[in-house]
Amino acid sequence: MIRSMTGYGRGENEADGRKFSVEIKSVNHRYNDISIRLPRSMNYMEDRIRKTLMKKIMRGKTDVFINFESFSEDDVNIKVNEPLAKAYCEKLELLRNKFGLTGSDTLELVAKFPDIITVEKVDEDEDTMWNALLPALEGALDSFISMREAEGEALKADILKKADMIEGYVETIRERAPFVAEDYRERLTARMTELLGDSGIDEQRIIAEVTIFADRACIDEEITRLTSHISQLRSIFNKDEPIGRKLDFLVQEMNREANTIASKSNDIKVTQTTIELKSEIEKVREQIQNIE
Repeated sequence: MIRSMTGYGRGENEADGRKFSVEIKSVNHRYNDISIRLPRSMNYMEDRIRKTLMKKIMRGKTDVFINFESFSEDDVNIKVNEPLAKAYCEKLELLRNKFGLTGSDTLELVAKFPDIITVEKVDEDEDTMWNALLPALEGALDSFISMREAEGEALKADILKKADMIEGYVETIRERAPFVAEDYRERLTARMTELLGDSGIDEQRIIAEVTIFADRACIDEEITRLTSHISQLRSIFNKDEPIGRKLDFLVQEMNREANTIASKSNDIKVTQTTIELKSEIEKVREQIQNIE
């Protein structure tokens, strides 16, 4: 299945008073660059998360955001510093007696003092936390991959349509190529006649010049290689593996052949067709930058 490098997925899971939410999004990138953002207390799970993602993500700049909420009483431990509270109470009672203060809200007042009541986070069991996170991670990954595959299929259809257009331009150039040397001969003969008259034309010199031109302007090899590249492009789309790098290399070769044809061309029709050919190849090149 062809995949785009652009995608988004979201997954959630709630179990035993714990809720995980995972978001995954990506854009095109030359390599496989995965950034994971999760609560600091869960950094120990980063390696397991990365390995899970890399089983299905081969290329792209991928950002993963993991949020965690806990509603479980088992995740916190509330402690009361009784000796400190006793000391505060004794001092408050001393102040009340010494200055004749009134009021009976000692408990509320003492509770506001720092370090009297503290909340400590209980260390989570790694396997328990992982089992709670995994369904959310897999759900986000599945929807993320589905979006990539849908976009990949759309790219494939459009690129193959452009491949047909490229093939048509190559065929136009192939049909025109045999007449280029003959047109050059006619132009050269007409020019020589204009300058020297019929009696001054050296037919053998004309033939030699045309032969040199035909050899220099021959584009048979470039046409053959372009035709082969188009066939390879179509076959690559049938592979069940990441194909972005292969396509990138292949399109570079296609562009190289088109440039060679353009440099050899001394025919207006071939030149015009080559411009259209290069334009379509460039469109394909831009599109495959987003294929995994």
